[in-house]
Amino acid sequence: MKHILRVLTVVLFAVSVMAQAKPDFSGRWTIEPEAAVPASNGRSGPGVGNMGSGWGSNITIAQDATRLTVEYAFFVRGDMQPPLKFVYAFDGSQSKNSVMMGRGIQLQTSKTAWEGDKLIITTEHSFENPANGQPMTTKVIQSLSLQSPTSLLVETTRSGVMGGPSTTTKTIYKKN
Repeated sequence: MKHILRVLTVVLFAVSVMAQAKPDFSGRWTIEPEAAVPASNGRSGPGVGNMGSGWGSNITIAQDATRLTVEYAFFVRGDMQPPLKFVYAFDGSQSKNSVMMGRGIQLQTSKTAWEGDKLIITTEHSFENPANGQPMTTKVIQSLSLQSPTSLLVETTRSGVMGGPSTTTKTIYKKN
């Protein structure tokens, strides 16, 4: 009986350690343009005309047990706009973020999932088809992983819009 209790204790401890092993992406991060990684479409990071991670060159990430928050300045100081802020729930529920851009508010609906030590954020962007005014959506999948405690890799796959091919970019951020 004592042997069974010891085995159960070891198993429960191992399970609790594994459950806590998720990486913490918290911190201030700056894009590394010279470390741009070639993407699956043959192009490399920022500076060659791609959209990178979809976030800014300098981002701040806060993470707790229930959510991830990404914040970055999009507007110049004279615009007097607050930084963009996106909150993603870890419990599998939908996270809704709205951004005021261009001709109005753009709604983004996201879900997160852990795949090992990678956090996958799947976001649907709603917009209006410019040709006919009909509502449309496009999907963006961001995979966050730590290459080291000071190196964050964001792989971003965008579905093709209006019949175009999907694209994937890889962006490396260094911790400040």
